[in-house]
Amino acid sequence: MTQVLTALIFFRAILSWFPIDPRNPLVTVLYELTEPILAPLRNVLPRIGMIDITPLAAIILIQVIGRVLVQQLA
Repeated sequence: MTQVLTALIFFRAILSWFPIDPRNPLVTVLYELTEPILAPLRNVLPRIGMIDITPLAAIILIQVIGRVLVQQLA
């Protein structure tokens, strides 16, 4: 599951570099799946100039939480 969330956030970050219609059904689904993870982090993390580091922080947190859960279950 952590790999899926990581991939979704990664794809969302990559898509932000391109002028894609936000009403596109695939983009809408991608935003609906990732926004609950990214929105709370955006409230905590400041932007660095024009760069939003929220996706990077989210990916790191997801990976750390996933590893901790795997160790706890093993």
